[in-house]
Amino acid sequence: MSRGNRSRARGSPRKRLQVQSRKSRTPDGGRPRPVRIHNGHPRLRFDRRAVIAAVRCLDVHATEILGPSAALQRLAPASRSSTTPGVPPGELSLAFLTDPALARLHAAFLGDRSPTDVITFAGTSAAGLAPIASGLAGEICVSADAARTFAADHGRDFAAEMTLYITHGWLHLAGHDDLTPPAKKRMRAAEARAMALLRERRLIPGFALAG
Repeated sequence: MSRGNRSRARGSPRKRLQVQSRKSRTPDGGRPRPVRIHNGHPRLRFDRRAVIAAVRCLDVHATEILGPSAALQRLAPASRSSTTPGVPPGELSLAFLTDPALARLHAAFLGDRSPTDVITFAGTSAAGLAPIASGLAGEICVSADAARTFAADHGRDFAAEMTLYITHGWLHLAGHDDLTPPAKKRMRAAEARAMALLRERRLIPGFALAG
């Protein structure tokens, strides 16, 4: 499966059950960002604290990752409540799913029944998607099966591939898209900066598939 299948959508999947939330911080005044994690893959194992630490690193180093005002220039002013580069304030939801589960979301929200690896949903408090006052910055849905397949086929590390998919979704929420060759090139460069930052700080979460 090609990473070109990554998708971006607006909307919200059904309310998720059995989630845990911890707090990261955004660069927007240093306010806490709630991070909600749902593990919908029966064999996926990871340390939730490590995932949240990776998200926190992306948030804190958004300017370095995104480059000089690059993301802000591509966002309509009404779509942001902050002038700080990065994902808008609010709760960030991460959902780790199986291929079939993500394909169902792909069909429901994008009208495409084919498997994919990442879908990003952008949301605001006005949409009523989050149960907390800060609203929902967005949700990143990742297929652990797609990450496993791509990593195996291309000699990559599974944990790093999962982290790359989270980073890809984070970049979409921060204003990046990959719909044209120039935009895709900019996004890949931002992904590379983000992954280098996470590796340098040893913040790649230890994702693993049991069995």
